[in-house]
Amino acid sequence: MRFRDQDIVFAHGSKGQNLDIPSANPLNYFDVVSNAAGLSKLTIDGKLFLPSVDKRQRGGKLPLVLVVPGSLGVAPSHLAHAETLTDDGFATFVLDSFGARDVTSTVANQTQFSFASSAYDVLAAWKILAGHPQIDANRIGAQGHSRGGSAVMTAAARRFADAVLGEGAGLKAVLAAYPWSGHQFLDPRVGETQIRVVMGDADEWCSPMQVQGHCQAIRLAGGSIAMRLIGGAQHSFDRGTDIVNVAEASVSPAAPTVYLDDSGAFIHPLRDVADSKLSDRDLMVYALTAGYGRKGAKIGSRAGESELFRADMLAFWQRTLG
Repeated sequence: MRFRDQDIVFAHGSKGQNLDIPSANPLNYFDVVSNAAGLSKLTIDGKLFLPSVDKRQRGGKLPLVLVVPGSLGVAPSHLAHAETLTDDGFATFVLDSFGARDVTSTVANQTQFSFASSAYDVLAAWKILAGHPQIDANRIGAQGHSRGGSAVMTAAARRFADAVLGEGAGLKAVLAAYPWSGHQFLDPRVGETQIRVVMGDADEWCSPMQVQGHCQAIRLAGGSIAMRLIGGAQHSFDRGTDIVNVAEASVSPAAPTVYLDDSGAFIHPLRDVADSKLSDRDLMVYALTAGYGRKGAKIGSRAGESELFRADMLAFWQRTLG
């Protein structure tokens, strides 16, 4: 059953309201940054939850956190995070990038739709939510998990966001949980967006070192960013479920970073020039051929890790959007 067809009501009475989001299916980042007129259009969706308390209202409007799931789609943990935030007075919007694309999981094949599409979805949702009469457009943040973490990091990059929303518009803050940083703009500026990254040092899906490098590049370009590395934590350590091996997962955390020039074109790791026709699949084939890919990777939580994430999450959003 698609997420939009589920009736979801939080314990304090907040019921999910379906919102349609006009988005697109770009082949790659170049399509977004330099070929916007040629984008293939698509309508995705998600659920908006409004709080029953008004302690965070300003001028009658609420701050909102956009929750962006990872490669397994909307999970109970994402709804739990949305409920925690809604209980604390934030509006939340749980984005579903999968249902409209007839995708249930990307763990075995991340190229079913592009990472550029995932990031575009975030900004497409921002456009709709910023115009909602109950939402404060100046206090919208995005919280992404895994593939969703990559999406919100890209959505914060000004080279990408300016092309979609116009100069300077976009997210007030970003919380990226265990993101993949395999695609990075050579120009890493994020403007005024505040960013926090949280991940475990035992992550088998994404490279903590690659993410550290990404954070440092943003910091050196003047961005406000902090990273918390948690000892012994696996990927998806906030799920509140036992650690298990996902046998079908196809991962290549040690593969080289692929950089993007100002036009959004990929620069192949073995070449010096950008190529606007390169796609996610081309780079995945390269990683596999070069011997970086493997099957199987762990997800799940040790005791107390989901509570640790919950506390860190609340503190960040209270500080940046509160």
